[in-house]
Amino acid sequence: MKLRSEDIVNGSLIDPQFAFARVHRDQHMELSDNLNPQLSWSELPAAAKSLVLMCVDHDAPADASHVNEEYHSLEYGMPRTSFYHWVMIDLPATVGSIARGSCSAGVSKGGKPPPLEGPAGSRQGVNDYTQFLAASDMAGTYHGYDGPCPPWNDERMHEYYFDLYALDLPALPLNDGFDGRAVMQAIEGHVLDRASLVGSYSLNPKVLHQVR
Repeated sequence: MKLRSEDIVNGSLIDPQFAFARVHRDQHMELSDNLNPQLSWSELPAAAKSLVLMCVDHDAPADASHVNEEYHSLEYGMPRTSFYHWVMIDLPATVGSIARGSCSAGVSKGGKPPPLEGPAGSRQGVNDYTQFLAASDMAGTYHGYDGPCPPWNDERMHEYYFDLYALDLPALPLNDGFDGRAVMQAIEGHVLDRASLVGSYSLNPKVLHQVR
């Protein structure tokens, strides 16, 4: 199984247009275009009945108490956890691609209201901005794709995995409001194949300078 993108070059920096936020010279960061990237896939297993698509950052700080705080730096080696940016399930195996900006274009304060745009038959879950922004003036339920926004005081370059799973089930037995962790549990034992693309992103100018 192969996963490709016109927008994500495997192992390279993600363009800010596909991110939730981008670097701002005077204010550390500002909201960005938040477009979902174009993705396409091929060579699915013959027995595949549906697909699951995810975007997840495994470099998110496990302790968010000093995220984006002046005079604090999030050390490279601090404990990390997973942050789900996009969770789509029940994609028909007959679907072969998702167009750029077809599921997300711009940041919606409080989250995108359902119904969400997406391939017919697919369902999109709740991403982890729901918890992360719960105490802010942007609080709400964030469905669908919302792109990278790593802490601007983080010493680590974050890697974002676009993972596609081919399943032997036509649909997952999950109620609306599901998240990435629920999906990972539900697909256990039903994955026929997997393909991934990874891109990196940072809002820390010092980290970006090291890779340019």
